[in-house]
Amino acid sequence: MVIRINYDNLPQIKGPYVHATKHHGLLYVSGLTALGTEAQNQDVESQTFSILQQITSILEQENRHKSDLVKFTIFVKNINQLPLIRPLLFDFYEGNLPSCSLVEVSNFIHPDLQIEIESIIALHNP
Repeated sequence: MVIRINYDNLPQIKGPYVHATKHHGLLYVSGLTALGTEAQNQDVESQTFSILQQITSILEQENRHKSDLVKFTIFVKNINQLPLIRPLLFDFYEGNLPSCSLVEVSNFIHPDLQIEIESIIALHNP
């Protein structure tokens, strides 16, 4: 059974998707951006921090920890900005490095956006 979730404290969804789905002990979190946040028209570091705060909020609501992070997929407009976001990621992970993919894209849903992050979170211990 798939459980579909929208989190009240995350930016409101305007498209045909949900914030996350639960299935077979995993939480699949849709691509999160800074759209609708104070960081929306700010630099890539501010947008990254905003997204990581959203993921932290999801972890807290699901009673999970950063050690439960399984996978990140990071989409950026400019791959050359990786040195700006990498320290934020290392701090966020707190030593619990997930598997990760980094993809440069040509555009996002709104021209202000510079980064989007998807994640997969384990919901139970192995």
